Amino acid sequence: MFDVSIDELIRSFEGDVLAIVALSLRVSLSAVAIAAVVGMPLGALVAVVRFPGRSIAVTVLNAMMGLPAVLVGLIVYLSLSRSGPLGTFGLLFTPAAMIIAQAVLTTPLVAALTRQTIEDAWRQHGETLRSLRLPLASRVRVLLWDCRFSVAAAFLAGLGRAMSEVGTVMIVGGNIDGFTRVMTTAIALETSKGDLPLAVALGLVLMTLVLALNALVSTVRGVAMRRYGG
Repeated sequence: MFDVSIDELIRSFEGDVLAIVALSLRVSLSAVAIAAVVGMPLGALVAVVRFPGRSIAVTVLNAMMGLPAVLVGLIVYLSLSRSGPLGTFGLLFTPAAMIIAQAVLTTPLVAALTRQTIEDAWRQHGETLRSLRLPLASRVRVLLWDCRFSVAAAFLAGLGRAMSEVGTVMIVGGNIDGFTRVMTTAIALETSKGDLPLAVALGLVLMTLVLALNALVSTVRGVAMRRYGG
């Protein structure tokens, strides 16, 4: 029966919760930063450049937004395992492996959302940028800066997915206490053990962070719509 007192919740916050939350934020922020560095320019290039097979590339990019987390975890696990191509680095069951897995998971999401934003802007400003004879890299930079609020929403969407994901980090991180245990994996473990105070405490923190991210995404999108008229 679910019976957790306020005192138990408070005591839970005094122990492992802060370390788990700190690791969760470090892993997710690092992963989405990598996803932004790769995904934003990639999405902008697909939006601006016309090349054979572009429609297929757009379809694939959009489809990869829904990559199953456990599949990503399996691919990264096989790549980082001792017999895998990256096994010599010894990254499996470390925070670095979790960052890699979350970066792989969120890069298509960031790239696809950025592509849609930049493509809409390119329809409006493409002729002007072409008339200025700007090189491709300069066009991409101008569009990314002009759409920075909407692109920031793509970053936050990727961060929200990374923070709420459990399957990928469980596979490649191993949920090692004090080393690779993050909020989602800790909630799953503590619930199965019957340690409801810690599970509920972590759940409250995770829910608060995800709600705050969603509110921030809505705010950023509102700013973008007011500034650029949608």
